[in-house]
Amino acid sequence: MSRDLRPPVDILHYEIVQEQASALGRMGRALEQALARLREFDAAHATAATGASMQPARRKLVMEAGQALWMFVVQREATGLRDSRHIMRTYNVPGEVQRCMGLGPGPSKRGSS
Repeated sequence: MSRDLRPPVDILHYEIVQEQASALGRMGRALEQALARLREFDAAHATAATGASMQPARRKLVMEAGQALWMFVVQREATGLRDSRHIMRTYNVPGEVQRCMGLGPGPSKRGSS
């Protein structure tokens, strides 16, 4: 039977760092997926400027990508990685996604009088 001789504080710190890395990975993958959905939408509707009927769907994808970007930036900053320019370059984040980063969805039209 092996026994871990590290102090409990070291073990806890290790577990915290592991969870931070795992969360950072999840947030990065979520951003990649949101950006991919936006790019796929744009590619599928590239024949002309996106028509008015498609604008709400595209805007939703932009907002989702902005939220994913926000979550990733916040998670990175929580781990001490403060410079988000690297993310913008590496993930090729469009300016419109950067501008809506962290914005929540608008008020719901249902139930309002």
